[in-house]
Amino acid sequence: MAIINVIKYEGDNSTFVFKHPVEDFNTGTQLIVHESQEAIFFRDGKLLDRFGSGKYTLDTESLPLMKKFFKKVAEGPSQFHAEVYFVNLTTMMGIKWGTDSKIRMFDPASGLHVELGASGDFNLRVSDSGKILLKLVGTELGLKRDEILGGNGYSNSAVSGKFKGLVMNKVKSLLPKSIRENNINILEVDEYLSDISEYIKDELNIVFNSYGLCLPEFFVTNIATPDDDPNYKRLKQQHAERYLKIQEERIRKAEAEERRGRVIVEAETAAEVKLVGVKAEEEATRRMAYAEAEKKRAEGLAEADVMRAKGFTYQQETQREIGVAIAQNEGGASGGAGSAISGVVQAGVGIGAAVAVGKATVGAVSGVMDDVMGSSQQTNSVNVITWKCPKCGYDRNTGKFCSECGEKKVEISIKWICPNCGHENTGKFCGECGTKKE
Repeated sequence: MAIINVIKYEGDNSTFVFKHPVEDFNTGTQLIVHESQEAIFFRDGKLLDRFGSGKYTLDTESLPLMKKFFKKVAEGPSQFHAEVYFVNLTTMMGIKWGTDSKIRMFDPASGLHVELGASGDFNLRVSDSGKILLKLVGTELGLKRDEILGGNGYSNSAVSGKFKGLVMNKVKSLLPKSIRENNINILEVDEYLSDISEYIKDELNIVFNSYGLCLPEFFVTNIATPDDDPNYKRLKQQHAERYLKIQEERIRKAEAEERRGRVIVEAETAAEVKLVGVKAEEEATRRMAYAEAEKKRAEGLAEADVMRAKGFTYQQETQREIGVAIAQNEGGASGGAGSAISGVVQAGVGIGAAVAVGKATVGAVSGVMDDVMGSSQQTNSVNVITWKCPKCGYDRNTGKFCSECGEKKVEISIKWICPNCGHENTGKFCGECGTKKE
């Protein structure tokens, strides 16, 4: 019976599972498990005690499931029989794979059949020590990296891989399926290698996990296209023609958009120019109207200044205008005062100079003036304006002819001075400040 004092494994990193060659141990034996390992004790084909990283002394306390198999030796340590497996928990990197034959598939973009080849690599690690021992290792001495796919993963490998058939079968069925479902053009397949790799990895992990293994990464690094295949050449030609048509259509759209932009800019510019012209015309009209109004206002102010400079009052000017109107009414006054007034006015003499004509004439003029002005002043504050006939003297006339003798009314323009601003007016409201006529 071989008795050892220390159980440990310090082999290379290409081994997934290592079976320790010694199977008989004594209590008190030291078990050393490295950080990246797990130790498992088997007996009669059953998985019993597990040990993570650390240093252990084997006895009934540390091996609770094995203690019923201990054999007591008189005055010595107990002996027991067990198989010890060391499981490597590190990730194996860069396990290469490649299809052993062409993958015939239907290109969804062109409708042609083409044949492809694919290759790449993947990383692998143990996810469940119990599963890999029970379902994969069994009674074998262990499991090495080259046993996964067989040598370097290709068909000419001297070592038969446990998962080679599984990987080849999955890749050949999943690669065209991924291309078809995602409507990937064969000529552009390199752009989608990451998506295809992820899709195949997820499907492979479903199987690998059942054996206590997992693929943290799976890479499709190359998809070989049949450049000498007539179908593939035709596919490339179709793709080139379609690309040229797409580019031509893009150019036409860009040119049409550019023309449309120019038309819009030209229309907007013409509209802006027209708008500027209309605004300029409106401004010119407004300024002309303003200038005309200012001119009339200046003429009125100048006329008022001249009247004030000559010493005329509004009442005097009004009397003068009435005198002119009476003088122009030929035949309106019979002899005496009428003819005298007519002669004086037609000679260009003002009302103020009529005193020289004679007392009688002045009296007659004063009487007429007083009557007319009195009537006008009297009706200045009432709604109905009456006038006195210069022929028969009837003073309750309101129409255009005398109600007594039929004499025509002498039309005169009665002006009034605004008590608020002093502006001269003829209407019902002041043209300067808007004050209503009293």
